[in-house]
Amino acid sequence: MNKKNYFYALMLAGISYLTIGGCSAPKNEEEKMESKTINFEVKIKEVPVGENTAKVFHLDNGNGMQVEISSFGGVISKLSVPDKDGKSENIVLGYDQIADYDTNDYYFGSAIGRFGNRIAEGKFELDGQSYQLATNDGDNHLHGGLLGFNRVFWDAEYQEGDESMIVKMTYTSPDGEEGYPGNLTTTLTFELTTDNKLLLEFTSETDKPTIVNLTHHGYFNLSGMTEDILGHQLKLYAPKYTPVDENLIPTGELKAVAGTPFDFSTPRLIGERIAQVPGGYDHNYVVKESHSSELVKMATLEHAGSGRVMEVYADSPAVQFYSGNFLDGKVTVNGVTYSQYMGLCLEPQTFPNAPNEPSFPTSRLNPGETYNHKIQYHFSVK
Repeated sequence: MNKKNYFYALMLAGISYLTIGGCSAPKNEEEKMESKTINFEVKIKEVPVGENTAKVFHLDNGNGMQVEISSFGGVISKLSVPDKDGKSENIVLGYDQIADYDTNDYYFGSAIGRFGNRIAEGKFELDGQSYQLATNDGDNHLHGGLLGFNRVFWDAEYQEGDESMIVKMTYTSPDGEEGYPGNLTTTLTFELTTDNKLLLEFTSETDKPTIVNLTHHGYFNLSGMTEDILGHQLKLYAPKYTPVDENLIPTGELKAVAGTPFDFSTPRLIGERIAQVPGGYDHNYVVKESHSSELVKMATLEHAGSGRVMEVYADSPAVQFYSGNFLDGKVTVNGVTYSQYMGLCLEPQTFPNAPNEPSFPTSRLNPGETYNHKIQYHFSVK
């Protein structure tokens, strides 16, 4: 059984830190079983963001994997995993300072809501009533609007599981925020396991009929940003995708990927056919054509040089593959300029513009129902 955690407070450079350590106690000799030591380390600090304060949680699982999570925006600001030689490096794009996420137009590492991806003209209907959302992507609504879940302060606390570390966050989006109906209360948990998995889970409840499509917007680069992602190898477990118009709104069609540059049903280098896709990849890949609670593998991403492998699992119908087309070189962190294709996103989701496409899996949530969405990232080497 696990020892109780011990807590001690540190004061460093005027910032409060809380460090938590934990390990499992050895079994007694009579049990004659091999014990397992779990070396967790957790550091919690508070940092200013505008006129408010965010909590930042640094989790270390003692197995070469560390993650930094902010209560502002539900941001994963750093994610370090080991390569084939055991060297841990950060593999996600992000800003140097948590305060910089207040102007996060790229959605680096952010929680996305109330509706991930695009809604045409920011309009939809529920039960005969029309709703107009904020439009922040030309004439369209993108990733929850001007003040989405990526730019709000979540209530956050640290918890510890048997063999994992957990950060639990909650946020209540008030009725009418960004034009959405209903008070929507959402819980988001991040769980780092001892075997190098990062598990996310969203749950939401509403007091009025509304729409919900939550996801997470990490930009991954398994090389540790030593090169762009065009040399990464990707497999998507999706036989179809949703074609889009010139504004990246789905046409309503489901099209087979076979015989097209969108076909990643067998592992392919991302840069191999990207020139055949005007603007690059920014498409919804259909893993399931309807909702189910089944957790399925959606993607496998590999980088040969480092040996890193990331597998993405989720219970949503689809995953958005975005190849970092709009990264424009305006952000430089630790000497690395975030130019086009420096990171990629794999965003499990309900289909874009689902409220306006009756044939798409529904994004409706009614009072008395619970929205649930699980996303998992499994890391290994080969």
